[in-house]
Amino acid sequence: MNIKSLLLGSAAALAAVSGAQAADAIVAAEPEPMEYVRVCDAFGTGYFYIPGTETCLKISGYVRVQGDFGRDESAPSDWDVFSRGFFTFDAKSDTEFGTLTGLVSIQADADNDVEDHGFDVDEAYIQLGGLKAGFFYSWWDKGLNGETDSLSSNSEFNSIAYLYDGGTFQAGIAIDELEAITTRNNGIGIEGIVSASLGGVSFDLLGGFDTELEEGAIRALLSADLGPGVFQLAGVWASDPNAYFAQSEWAVAASYAFSVTEKFKITPGAQYWSDLAFVDGVDQWRVGVTADYQITEGLSSRLSVQYTDADNADDSVGGFLRLQRDF
Repeated sequence: MNIKSLLLGSAAALAAVSGAQAADAIVAAEPEPMEYVRVCDAFGTGYFYIPGTETCLKISGYVRVQGDFGRDESAPSDWDVFSRGFFTFDAKSDTEFGTLTGLVSIQADADNDVEDHGFDVDEAYIQLGGLKAGFFYSWWDKGLNGETDSLSSNSEFNSIAYLYDGGTFQAGIAIDELEAITTRNNGIGIEGIVSASLGGVSFDLLGGFDTELEEGAIRALLSADLGPGVFQLAGVWASDPNAYFAQSEWAVAASYAFSVTEKFKITPGAQYWSDLAFVDGVDQWRVGVTADYQITEGLSSRLSVQYTDADNADDSVGGFLRLQRDF
């Protein structure tokens, strides 16, 4: 065997061994690409896509520490401090029928009085376009700036509502479950609202009818940008006590939210109730002031002091001091 034959044979043997090894080699699988959270800006700030879906989710809420002061005949002291955690989970997606929303808000309170501990579902509803169903705050929840006014007796129900939004004009109707709110069973409430806004002026006209008691209430609210603040005026009338307004036969209230600086706002307010608790000749009035200060981004404070004078009770002063971290 000559040198040439030996070299050719060795090369062939090496090629065969290399081919066999290549056939038997284990190839590592490429890692799956990691799906990072994507920002969703279709519905405003704070939303992100739930991985693997086209649904946008926003988690928000606040932590609050508040001290209430003022004599409460049912309490053993003139002041009380409590803490609260509040969380909202808001899921949105686009559909052929409009924006689909699912929202849950949970509130947890902590007080030295164990009876005041606990979790509570603040809101839980589904909304598709202008149609909304679930447990949520009704149009009666809207009030004036500050803490002086009281313009509804109940404002949160299990409801189904529809609101038409035409930009400068809105109109809506709602059906509310009233069981356990008034004394009779199986009743419902009907709400209707029309709203208009133009420039810095807006106006709401709201009505509610309690079918359990066969009584109703009507409320009007005006809001206008005026100088360095916002002026608001409201009036409410009830035919008799009902689920929507049971405080008095009629009442009027006003407030002015004055922006002293970008961080500091003062809101004086006043309200007058006629025939309080629907007793002829018994009236009540209240004046107060609320001061808001934005300490830093996400951290604010509020101080409220109210003086109340009623014909059927002693004069009283009350309010609260609040520190709140929003996120």
